[in-house]
Amino acid sequence: MPQLPEDIIDRLTQMERRIQQLSTAVNSRPALNTVSGGALSVGPAQGPAIFRVGNWNGTEYQMELRRQTGHRAISMYNGDGTSSSEQPLRIYDSAEREIFSDDIGAGGIARPWLNMLPPQDTAVARWPQTTTTGNFTTIAMSYNVVWQPNMRLLVNTRASSGATGQVRVLVNSAVWGGVADTPADFDYSGPISSDFASVYNTLVKVEIQAVVTSTTSGGIVYANPVLMYGRQT
Repeated sequence: MPQLPEDIIDRLTQMERRIQQLSTAVNSRPALNTVSGGALSVGPAQGPAIFRVGNWNGTEYQMELRRQTGHRAISMYNGDGTSSSEQPLRIYDSAEREIFSDDIGAGGIARPWLNMLPPQDTAVARWPQTTTTGNFTTIAMSYNVVWQPNMRLLVNTRASSGATGQVRVLVNSAVWGGVADTPADFDYSGPISSDFASVYNTLVKVEIQAVVTSTTSGGIVYANPVLMYGRQT
């Protein structure tokens, strides 16, 4: 059978399909994964960039994340403008006040400043103490704002000559950790609460309690906190 010419309708349909494919290829591009020798700026058509990364004013490897208002939210950049310098990380609130930063000199956190336990009295006779027998009694107490789910607390314990005792800790009036028999240290790390969301950013009461468990005459139990800090999960 002789070869028949293609139907003009079929040919027009094929041509239309090819034009559509060509148009799609021209107007689309692959994902932009790398920018070399320049800066990347992402933001609205009008107004400041929301995200920028690149080289500005001779400083390499800068990154800034900005809000629509132009205020910085997060920034990371070389501190002295050289390619080998450390890169500080800064996080800002809505008024562009720095609320978190790392320490590029020594590492760790630069802000916020965190409380540290002051030096404690080394004279056992002046430590928090009790002569109570039979029931635990509170001999030291503090209040702390909760920012992290776990806590570690180290308490030195002692008892007078001829006496023994126990020391325990309460957090919001609930027993936290185990019981230390003098003169063993109370050293415990664990969740501050079984429901972290309920205590986050609230004040919790931490109590050190002690009791004299045996004595020949007038026994005393002592306890002195020497380490306390929040921890991650």
